[in-house]
Amino acid sequence: MKKKIGFLSFGHWRNAAGSQTRTAADALLQTIELAEAAEELGVDGAFVRVHHFERQLASPFPLLAAIGARTRRIEIGTGVIDMRYENPLYMAEEAAAADLISGGRLQLGVSRGSPESVLNGASVFGYEPPEGLTAADLARSKTEIFLDAISGTAVAQTDPARTGVSGGLAIQPQSPGLRDRIWWGAGTRATAQWAAQLGVNLQSSTLLSEDTGVPFDQLQAEQIALYRGAWTGSRPPLVSISRSVLPITEEIDRVYFGRQEQEDQVGLLEGVRSRFGRTYAGEPDRIAEELAADAAVQAADTILFTVPNQLGVAYNARILETITKHIAPAIGWTPAQ
Repeated sequence: MKKKIGFLSFGHWRNAAGSQTRTAADALLQTIELAEAAEELGVDGAFVRVHHFERQLASPFPLLAAIGARTRRIEIGTGVIDMRYENPLYMAEEAAAADLISGGRLQLGVSRGSPESVLNGASVFGYEPPEGLTAADLARSKTEIFLDAISGTAVAQTDPARTGVSGGLAIQPQSPGLRDRIWWGAGTRATAQWAAQLGVNLQSSTLLSEDTGVPFDQLQAEQIALYRGAWTGSRPPLVSISRSVLPITEEIDRVYFGRQEQEDQVGLLEGVRSRFGRTYAGEPDRIAEELAADAAVQAADTILFTVPNQLGVAYNARILETITKHIAPAIGWTPAQ
């Protein structure tokens, strides 16, 4: 299978010196423009991260639908939607609508979500885990309801007094094939295996909330192998990972990224010893060699490159062009036609 690449934007905005995204409107509109530029470069996917109560992208479906309407080929997706915050049935309607607008290009990443600065954010939205269950349990339960809904399962009953018949009703609209394009963002080897049992694709980021002492890429490659080993579906399972890649080709790049940390980081995250993957910053040829030797990059089907979106569309389009010309071919990628 052809290896794919995409960009992943956190959609930061802040009215600060040097920021090209001073407002939420800047972040949203520039994400659309960057997706258009990425499509012209042959990049396969445009993905956004979702964070609530932050100056970041928070409501993905209007944005994804807009990208879908302005482009013709590039896949559109998330990495990831925090399911603790979602009404799974309303989300099923929104996802199907965005997928239909884009012509079936939605690649939707969902998960339990990442650590937040807000206290009990999902509770503020009105969602509390039932007694005896955790926030992770709530996210998984909602994901299962969402998957049933986009698969056409009846989730409501007709009113016989109005219709004269009794029967089940599915969420509308339905978008054929969407069920096969749902991804679970797994932070551990165990949750990757759960995703395989659920029959969804796997997303793995630059953070794993566990550590065995081996380099990040090897730990992530083990996660991928366990996921594929647990897969029982009738279609091949798909895996995407993300990498922070900052090629230095001009002096301004060196000013921004010349002192980036180049090693894995290990620390406590919500009390759990976790491993953070390294940043690849430097000359494109050296980055290409290092990524070609990255065990998880070789094992994955799609690589998502995070972009420093606050530097603006032109700057990030240049980064993506450098990646497509000088880095991605080394890992087995060819431009989309």
